[in-house]
Amino acid sequence: MPQYRRAKGSTFFFTVVLADRASTLPVSEIDRLRRIYRTVCERRPFETVAICILPDHIHAVWTLPEEDADFSARWSLIKDGFSRGVEDKPRSSPSKIVKREKGIWQRRFWEHAIRDDTDVERHVDYIHFNPVKHGYVTRVADWPHSSFHRYVERGLLDAEWGGNMKEIRGSFGECRVGTLRFAYPTICG
Repeated sequence: MPQYRRAKGSTFFFTVVLADRASTLPVSEIDRLRRIYRTVCERRPFETVAICILPDHIHAVWTLPEEDADFSARWSLIKDGFSRGVEDKPRSSPSKIVKREKGIWQRRFWEHAIRDDTDVERHVDYIHFNPVKHGYVTRVADWPHSSFHRYVERGLLDAEWGGNMKEIRGSFGECRVGTLRFAYPTICG
């Protein structure tokens, strides 16, 4: 079995994905997810720099307390807490049944240790623009499950940040949509 090395540091970018990419549980059960997320944040403190909850995955940037880089336990608590009581009937493999897993979430997640201010800016931009990238909305402001709205409320971003994809024509790949030049706020829950 491979030995995975976890990054050390204080600020991380994460992508957490459902096992069934056709499911929309994080959005259809958004109140449950918010409640569990808030509870875990209170019990095992961390600061949410940015977050976006999409139908089949979550992106987040967290800052963890000094001397506590155990983000894996926090995500486990969030995933387990969310899964308990969910009526969705995912297909469970024999190994998941043995481990008493519902099979709602992929076992692993992507993490990236944030290196510097530019790196956090790029990841926050990516998180906020992600619903547009996936075609769920044409404007960042139209996606309700994002920390983008708190950035706007605090006057850190303009409500029209990211533009309007209806007005942009052409064929584009991955691109950076803006530079944020400010100290990022932190949000718990």
